[in-house]
Amino acid sequence: MLYSKILVAYDGSEASDKALDSAIKLAQLNHYSKLEIIHIFNMPTYDVGGQYLVPPIEIEQAYSEDVVAKIKKKISNFTNVNIEVRKGSIAKQILQYAQEIHADLIVVGSRGLNSLGEFVLGSVSHNVVQHAPIPVLIIK
Repeated sequence: MLYSKILVAYDGSEASDKALDSAIKLAQLNHYSKLEIIHIFNMPTYDVGGQYLVPPIEIEQAYSEDVVAKIKKKISNFTNVNIEVRKGSIAKQILQYAQEIHADLIVVGSRGLNSLGEFVLGSVSHNVVQHAPIPVLIIK
């Protein structure tokens, strides 16, 4: 099956590298395919003795800039592509963006990293699969 609009969730992890590589290969099968890449940053807050600590916004921005630079390097030979950067709940933003752009396939890694490099043990991919009204390809 050929897909015309492929959405890839990318966080800079090894699993998302594999997901992006797979999505590029799928998109190249149909020269009319558009590749949509979404990066969502979601800086966690920490409860320390009843006070909430939020990392400085500069850390968030620097991390996202690094991720976008990595994406641009990986897609340098692919022309029909768009990169979207959003903030918020990762699975919710993936699903919302997929609906907005009328994606016909979502590609995600089986496990990824959050903005601080901590493992998210498949909860994002599981949530996307459970709630997506379109096919989801999980790359291991």
